[in-house]
Amino acid sequence: MPPRDPLNLAEMADDELIQLRAKLDVEMRRRRIGFSVGAIGERLAIDYFRETAGLPNLQPAPPGTKNVDALSRDGDRYSIKTVCNAKKTGTIYPDSAEPDKRLFEYLLIVRLSESWQLISIHQFAWTQFVEVRAWDKRMNAWYVGISARALAAGTQIKGDEKVGVLR
Repeated sequence: MPPRDPLNLAEMADDELIQLRAKLDVEMRRRRIGFSVGAIGERLAIDYFRETAGLPNLQPAPPGTKNVDALSRDGDRYSIKTVCNAKKTGTIYPDSAEPDKRLFEYLLIVRLSESWQLISIHQFAWTQFVEVRAWDKRMNAWYVGISARALAAGTQIKGDEKVGVLR
């Protein structure tokens, strides 16, 4: 019988899988690597913009910056929302004093596969975001539904498949 592949997760017992997850979480925190879907999407989008000629060079926004995840050298603010198996983006909270205030210049919607591989990036200027946004009454915030119609309102920056084919 050949030795078991230690990275074959399907062969691991439940307890082994839980221990692996705990060790991975500890190491990711130690290295200060974000490991939520949102953090991975932000990192992939910023890296893609940096590596692609013709796109602005993005830098991560300072931690805690409200509704802004990246900044361009020209000073444009980017809000980045990542979806993986979701029907809508995370929420975008309006300014409490001025509800119609422009919060960013661009919204990037990053779509990931189940294995967190980059599928597509869709860019929306503020005016395009305003056209497709929807209100979440429970959260008192905006979101964008992940539909072919909504995504087609923006510009597809990355992705080979047609917008009408959503996985």
